[in-house]
Amino acid sequence: MEFDLTAHLKFSNDLPLEADSELQKAVDDANDALFIKGVPRDSIKEAARIIEWHAHANELCVRIVSGRYTRAHDALLRFKKAVGTTMGTKYRIGVRGYEIDEFTIKIEVETPVRIELPFVKQASYEDKLLTLQLSVGEQEIEKKIPDRIVNLIEEKIEHQLYGTKVENWDLIWESPQKESHFRRDPTQELQERQWIKHGVSRGQWIFGPQVTKVFNTFEEIIEKEILARLGYSEMIFPKMVPWEVWKRSGHARGIYPEIYYVSPPKTRDPEYWEDVIDYYKVTNEIPLELIRQKIDDPIGGMCYAQCPSFWPFMQGETISLESLPIKVFDRSGTSHRYESGGIHGIERVDEFHRIEIVWIGSPEQVNKEAHKLEKRYARIFNDILDLEWRMARVTPWFMAQEGLIEAAGDRSAGTIDYEAYLPYRGERTDSQWLEFQNVSVNGDKYPRGFNVKTQKGDLWSGCSGIGLERWAAAFFAQKGLDIELWPQKFAKRIKKLPEGIKFL
Repeated sequence: MEFDLTAHLKFSNDLPLEADSELQKAVDDANDALFIKGVPRDSIKEAARIIEWHAHANELCVRIVSGRYTRAHDALLRFKKAVGTTMGTKYRIGVRGYEIDEFTIKIEVETPVRIELPFVKQASYEDKLLTLQLSVGEQEIEKKIPDRIVNLIEEKIEHQLYGTKVENWDLIWESPQKESHFRRDPTQELQERQWIKHGVSRGQWIFGPQVTKVFNTFEEIIEKEILARLGYSEMIFPKMVPWEVWKRSGHARGIYPEIYYVSPPKTRDPEYWEDVIDYYKVTNEIPLELIRQKIDDPIGGMCYAQCPSFWPFMQGETISLESLPIKVFDRSGTSHRYESGGIHGIERVDEFHRIEIVWIGSPEQVNKEAHKLEKRYARIFNDILDLEWRMARVTPWFMAQEGLIEAAGDRSAGTIDYEAYLPYRGERTDSQWLEFQNVSVNGDKYPRGFNVKTQKGDLWSGCSGIGLERWAAAFFAQKGLDIELWPQKFAKRIKKLPEGIKFL
């Protein structure tokens, strides 16, 4: 990797001719000491160097080249500070700012990468070398935009190497195979019995009394077998999520195709909206184009995953050791995710119901709580629901990218996925199983993002989302819809399904 930057620094006054010797010394000191500070000995050749410079009037032009270490733009900032001190001490002349004349970055890439990025005015690929010409100024340098561009390109290259694979999957346990008397798509059966109906919105269902009873029974089991037994306290997390939360949680890196956006009205003044109201009264149609003109930019979106909304409660705080581990859950409302054509049945929807479990503590405490959850889930799935299921350890790609795969105790940050066999999809070895549960150890991702600390040591967190639609899809697919054929321990908790609504 090579960085090649030409910039001119602007001083508060003209540089005197006799300043050339001090400028040359500043350049030599930068090349020999300042730019190699913190660089490994075996990588000194990768450090920045000023290879050209000249002064004219109140400007000093420098060309800096580097490899990966003390990148050219970082070297510019170091040199600006050093030469400013030198000129200020000797001649009382300060550095007022700088402008970037040219900035080129070259990256070795095995295959071409499609580049359309902000601040990249031109990109070319030849002989396994990607060349970027940046259009950046002082503000972008200060914000480390060049580093972010390089990181993003490396991320895209990694994606390209992995193809569509976004996580590593390792089977760690599976239940015995179970005989199933039911092989239909449960969603079709539920619709035929009129236990569910499509909602008006995309990917939305209206659940009748029977399925609602099943959902409520799931919740009762979860409350008794997990939440109460493991000591979790209920909270209410917001369901409208502002951008600031997603920036801190990391979701802002790629959430945009999957969220439902929230835009407020520009004003609540009835007169401002009178033409919209009048149009509807006259036409019985919603004037969408007119409404677009009267709403502000999106301030965020509907809840995509419940966990991030919790963290502003902890933001900027230092947690007392006696409060750890913190164990909370939320079940106060729906989550919304635009599934982009992938909606199917009740298991893959845009609007869904979840109980979100969150725990915080030392790495050892977080791993311990994760193991406790795994045992409680195993009891429910084996002893109460009698499901055929398996567990797999997955390493989400975003965790690998953010350096979250660090050992702690006997476990690493990562996710355990629970998958259920769906008989209607075909044979076990050939069909896609349904991911219906997970337990995630997120390392220090959220404490770091929201600046949460503890009195001593590292702070980690975990989360586990219990999707009622997913549980129902797995259960109905294996056990059918007839209560007399359901596992006795679950049927006993249901007791009796309510009568549905009869339609003529």
